[in-house]
Amino acid sequence: MAQREGDRFVVRLQSDPLSVDEAYKVVQPGNVGAISLFVGTTRRFTEGRGETVQLEYDCYPEMALEEMVRLCESTIDAHGAERLFIVHRTGLVAVGEASVIVATSSAHRDQSLTACRHLIDTLKQTVPIWKKEIYSDGATDWVQGGEPETKLR
Repeated sequence: MAQREGDRFVVRLQSDPLSVDEAYKVVQPGNVGAISLFVGTTRRFTEGRGETVQLEYDCYPEMALEEMVRLCESTIDAHGAERLFIVHRTGLVAVGEASVIVATSSAHRDQSLTACRHLIDTLKQTVPIWKKEIYSDGATDWVQGGEPETKLR
């Protein structure tokens, strides 16, 4: 596990299963009016591909954490978020398991929802975490984040 913390955020990379309860506790300081939570899970089927049995995530931890810190700092400034939490799995993640949790809190729901969406969308595009899809027939594809997912060759 690798982690960084600021006054208003926690970011982490870990190989163990993720906890929604922990995410909620981190962003609930008691004086907010809204909490938003996004949980990304491994899906069994991806359009145009075979059946997925698991994902494998790899990253350069120091660089990934630094980018996650920058993302949190800019999101607090831009979206008025009170507290932020990002945790991403590394290693193998089975179908149905959580691979990423993003939680935000703010005074009002619009700020919290906007901050949460901004965090997950930007995380997938800018943080150096790589995903390999492993299929039931033994084939694999490295794919990049963002929308739409694109195979890396």
